[in-house]
Amino acid sequence: MGFVKSSEELEKLLLETFDFFNAEMLTVVWETKPEIVARLLPPPLKPAKRPLAAAFLANYPETNFSVAYQEGALFLMAEFNGEEGTYCLAMPVNNDMAMIGGREVFGYPKKMAIIELGREGTIMKGFIERHGVRFLEMSVNLDGTLNTVDAAEILLEAFGMDDNPVRTVFNYKYFPSPEGLGFDYNPRLIREEVEFHHTVMEMGSAEITLRPSDHDPWAEVEIVRVLGALYTKGNNSMRKGATVAEVDQMDFAPYAFLKVDPY
Repeated sequence: MGFVKSSEELEKLLLETFDFFNAEMLTVVWETKPEIVARLLPPPLKPAKRPLAAAFLANYPETNFSVAYQEGALFLMAEFNGEEGTYCLAMPVNNDMAMIGGREVFGYPKKMAIIELGREGTIMKGFIERHGVRFLEMSVNLDGTLNTVDAAEILLEAFGMDDNPVRTVFNYKYFPSPEGLGFDYNPRLIREEVEFHHTVMEMGSAEITLRPSDHDPWAEVEIVRVLGALYTKGNNSMRKGATVAEVDQMDFAPYAFLKVDPY
């Protein structure tokens, strides 16, 4: 393929879904403070019923867009027009094409990072590191026991834990204007669905560390109570998204720095 694509090449590049095969994901969920959630959610998103946060580490060995990579993410539960979903605060990756695709198509706040995830028996450990700071570390014992007795009920209510759940994700698409003031267009709230077809699902107790970082301030999402961890393996599909709202440029400006490091 050259710099300019033919109509036949363009047709081959069209995908109905972005698919991940034999995807491994380790997710830790915790309760944070309601006031933290309210402060970090851009308009028009609102806090969900519970002040929940989640972080995951993932191995994606094969995709239908010819990229294999590792990924991490930080989410808050949020609500828009009566529907609860997850709002993505950060999504480090270790592949440039995965970073560009997720950012430019869906608005995911992706940055390049060092990511590791491994397993020995029932123990899984992983971390994310940027600029010499290992700002996320997690260690999980997949023995079937969650951290709290009410965790299973909370996780079922918030995320769904059936075999093939579909989850709603909210992101924002925006581009700073070349003039240096405001944006090219009003920031857009994007709603999309991710479909999970699990072949393996295991639960366990988790330890998670969020270290302060000027570039990746995950520690702002304070851990009040760790609920537990979920390990899944299977095939995931990212469905097409849609713009569901626009935001005033000045109202959104304070939230527009998830995809870049500060000067």
